[in-house]
Amino acid sequence: MTKIQLDAETLKNEILEFNQALIDSYEVLKRLPEVKTGQTPYHVIYTIDKVQLKYFEPKKIDPSLTPLVMCYALVNRPYMLDLTPEQSLIQSLLDQGQPIYLIDWGYPDASDRFLDLDDYILYYMDACVEAALNATKTTQLGLLGVCQGGTFSLCYTALNPHKIDRLITVVTPVDFSTEDFTLSRLVKHVDVDLAVKTYGNIPGSLLNETFNALLPMRLGVLKNLQMPKNLSTASTAVRFLSMEKWIYDSPDQAGEAFRSFLKDFFQQNKLIQKTLVIGDHTIDLKRIHQPILNIYASQDHLVPPSSSMALKGLTSSSNYQERVFNAGHIGIFVSPKHNLTLAAEIAGWMQN
Repeated sequence: MTKIQLDAETLKNEILEFNQALIDSYEVLKRLPEVKTGQTPYHVIYTIDKVQLKYFEPKKIDPSLTPLVMCYALVNRPYMLDLTPEQSLIQSLLDQGQPIYLIDWGYPDASDRFLDLDDYILYYMDACVEAALNATKTTQLGLLGVCQGGTFSLCYTALNPHKIDRLITVVTPVDFSTEDFTLSRLVKHVDVDLAVKTYGNIPGSLLNETFNALLPMRLGVLKNLQMPKNLSTASTAVRFLSMEKWIYDSPDQAGEAFRSFLKDFFQQNKLIQKTLVIGDHTIDLKRIHQPILNIYASQDHLVPPSSSMALKGLTSSSNYQERVFNAGHIGIFVSPKHNLTLAAEIAGWMQN
């Protein structure tokens, strides 16, 4: 048998194996119940417009842990922090005795077209923090921000340092001009005004396509080729489909807030330049004196470590610490191993 014949036979067998794997995965899908996400129980304790503040109560509260407000990004839904029972940073923190208040931004519609960053940070975020303060009957809270929510949390703490006891930023962009910040380099060439004029609110599906374009092979071709393997058993199928559900459950972005964030942060890097204005206030990170725990992921393709690590030295905190996880932007939360370690780090930091 010639080499060409051997290669053809090998290719034929691989195609047959792949085809059988597709058939087997289809049988798994037929037997699979509805995939559910965000299953950890909570109470909505405050609502303002489309924004909700959700309270997650531990079975036994650790009195040494300061109540924690979580601020997620406007992009995607915050149940990434509670994807499945086995992939839940929130549940892992509850198991540590940590009370949690989660800001859920909801789904903007056409009526929210003119909401801007002032509305989100000065109005909605502050209202949620105040509601949490009232619920806990305390004067200060811990604040944890994820990705864009971490950038919001930095701005909020600089404006309201008296309300925040300690600050945690996770995979948070700070310096938007680092050389390896691929998304930022891409955004610099976007005509943001034209995009907002064209769409009004920016479709979540458009942002998904943009994020996928950063790693087209891994997030496109390779993901599809690996799909039969990911759907080969009920447990792997649930993990895969839960992630897919989250990825494509992408809220539209309020036009003015989108315009401001891309222009002020990505294109002009105003947070680092000390020229960012929220409301009537210039954001001065030196007003942040709280203990800071800055957590980033070494394999992050969306927010490179260099962008997050830029926070060091920009505040007045005398207790600034960093933790690095050998994970990606999402893997740091959904890997069962990583979310347990991440929860332990956070709970240890939150102890009085």
